[in-house]
Amino acid sequence: MLIFATSDKGGTGRSVTSCNMAYRRALQGETVAYLDFDFGSPTAGAIFDVPKAERGVDASGLHSYFTRHTEAQQLDTALHSDSDTLRDLPRISGAGRLVLLPGDRDGGEFSISADMPARCAQLFLKLDREFDLCIVDLSAGRSYAVDLVLEATARQELKSLTSRWLVFHRWTKQHILAAHGLVFGEKGLLKAGERRGHDPLKLNNSVRYVRTAVVDLGVDQESVTRPAQGAWLRRYDQRLREQADKLRMGRARLAGQIPYDPMLQWSEQVIDDSDVSGLKIANQATVQAFEDLAAKLSDERFWEGL
Repeated sequence: MLIFATSDKGGTGRSVTSCNMAYRRALQGETVAYLDFDFGSPTAGAIFDVPKAERGVDASGLHSYFTRHTEAQQLDTALHSDSDTLRDLPRISGAGRLVLLPGDRDGGEFSISADMPARCAQLFLKLDREFDLCIVDLSAGRSYAVDLVLEATARQELKSLTSRWLVFHRWTKQHILAAHGLVFGEKGLLKAGERRGHDPLKLNNSVRYVRTAVVDLGVDQESVTRPAQGAWLRRYDQRLREQADKLRMGRARLAGQIPYDPMLQWSEQVIDDSDVSGLKIANQATVQAFEDLAAKLSDERFWEGL
């Protein structure tokens, strides 16, 4: 299965949420590959706390795979991470592997040459044989990375693979509009995919949304200091819900809702259960949201046509 994580804007929590999804699936016994296709800012290594890949690697990253025809480097997080959470994965009964395919250090966006979609398809097929799940973290916006995977997944050799899209956005009017444009706009996913040979209905059914940094007004009372402020927030939250429903981004298409968590805002990292129960520096609701989202990736009932 291929999971493509995308967003129209930066700062949506796309990468840190995707990394935590990958970790949760590995805990459940799956072998997971995480591909850093954020070519303009390949920093997934920083979230996984892999020192040699914090801003990508010096050679044989995904940039080099496409532009110089090298092999794509694979870094097992249990061997290369400084995080106790990830180093301990092999010691957890039934846990699988979590492997990072980093970008190149100081890499940037690059235009797509004629051979790149085929190389991309070859990479996905190779990883599909090695891993249970591949999460592909894409550059924000209408990027070359998005164009590349749309070209690759339209190819005949990938028709048998399951591809799903998660569109991340913060819970604001501007972010909702931006995410809607990324999917439904004239140059959005659906029309761009159709131009490359995708069935627009099938592609549309493969898209779900993830809201991030959402304040739960029923729980986070300390974030509301005045009655008037609380009343306004509840009214505006309802307006955002109505806007999302109108734009076909409502609850029926909602894959997950990640609550606001100070730990995530300040330290974008993989969170484990000890951060909640032991150190008490993360919130249980955050871990539960990651688990729920990770479970939905393979819940066929959730992905049935709408």
